[in-house]
Amino acid sequence: MNNGGKPTPVLEIGGTHVTAALVSSPGNREQQWAVVPDSVVRRGLDANASADTLLDGLAAAARDIGADQDGCWGVALPGPFDYANGVALYEHVGKFDQLRGVDIRAGLRARLQDAMRSAWFLNDADAFGIGEVALGAAGDSRRAVCLTLGTGVGSAFLADGVPVKAGPDVPPDGSCYLLQYRGHPLEETVSRRAIRRAYALEVPDAGAPDVRAIAEACRAGDAVAAAVLGRAFAALGEAVGPFLLRFGAEVLIVGGSMAGSWDIVEPAVRQGLAAVHPQLAALPLRKAARSEEAGLVGAAWWARTRESGRSQAARRDVRAEP
Repeated sequence: MNNGGKPTPVLEIGGTHVTAALVSSPGNREQQWAVVPDSVVRRGLDANASADTLLDGLAAAARDIGADQDGCWGVALPGPFDYANGVALYEHVGKFDQLRGVDIRAGLRARLQDAMRSAWFLNDADAFGIGEVALGAAGDSRRAVCLTLGTGVGSAFLADGVPVKAGPDVPPDGSCYLLQYRGHPLEETVSRRAIRRAYALEVPDAGAPDVRAIAEACRAGDAVAAAVLGRAFAALGEAVGPFLLRFGAEVLIVGGSMAGSWDIVEPAVRQGLAAVHPQLAALPLRKAARSEEAGLVGAAWWARTRESGRSQAARRDVRAEP
């Protein structure tokens, strides 16, 4: 992964913002991946803006981190997206609809020119999981699953740090949000909107408080809040449990905004896992350790490994020529 000692630039794109940063890669086994201090830049995005406006905003954030970087970019963003080709596939998902069919790689390179010699795209949940593993959350485990809980359920099934996206041992595309729970999409039970709706149905006069407020009510002895959250997070354990068994997961890491209520999330998820199979009751279950950095580090790791793989393939091709 030699990049001349320069840090790797990354973009992490969400529905309302883009974060740009520089990430240093380890020079030896004693060093870790790390976000370069004071390099992080965050800019707001209007997810309903035109394609050119959105691309201009992404490029502006990229320029803000300066030119002292190696030009091999990692870009983490939500799907649906053609990550191999850098083309957006958004349609009727409530954000970035104007980007549908747009070659994001070409659009950024046209704006950044020499500052972006290559760009490698990956799903934001995969970036988060890769980053957590690279930063040590999985310990010595070779097969780790990382879930992110917020507006929905993000997931990454990682074998030796690499996302597994297909096969009978993982959900379709490795995405737990595609799972069903009792005949309905999982996110109708486990998501910010689902939890708020469930609480509002039980307490109509409460005005649909946010999940953090429901968690605070739970700690204060609100039995309804405790039941709503318990059902939601136990359902998560029940839905993902069969795939944890098939995948041979050695650790389950949970991040995202809801992981801040770990005292509530952890026992309920474990209850759901135990209901699937007694073996899962003993599965190590950990709160994500570096939530602010993980996605950025994961994007950098992905870019560096993809670039290194391409360079090695090119060298093999040259040696194979007559």
